[in-house]
Amino acid sequence: MRAVGAWKQRVRQFKMETYAIYLAYKDPRTPWYARIFAACVVGYAFSPIDLIPDPIPVLGYLDDLVLVPVGIALALRMIPQTVLAECREEAQAAMSQGRPTNWTAASVIIAIWLLLAVLAIVLIVRTIKG
Repeated sequence: MRAVGAWKQRVRQFKMETYAIYLAYKDPRTPWYARIFAACVVGYAFSPIDLIPDPIPVLGYLDDLVLVPVGIALALRMIPQTVLAECREEAQAAMSQGRPTNWTAASVIIAIWLLLAVLAIVLIVRTIKG
């Protein structure tokens, strides 16, 4: 049972760090390259669509267990420590009041996936007709 508690604590920390990266992405003191990388990492971490679909045995969770933590670790190294410290405090305060939600980001992700689905359908129809 102690292992389960430790894992839950790590997951909470992981979520807090991800939210701190999101906040740092919006901070103008964060360098442009770190902002782009942080946006990609946070977008991928919160995206319901994975690079490798979860139903694929073993490999399905590989991206969640390897790619996301590595991306977060790299993003944390790119963000200035002063910005990161402030964003961690803000993230911790927000998470202590309840889970933060960003409906705008969710809407953008859904719109991108819908656009890609429509594009795929159009290409399939053109290929079949042509």
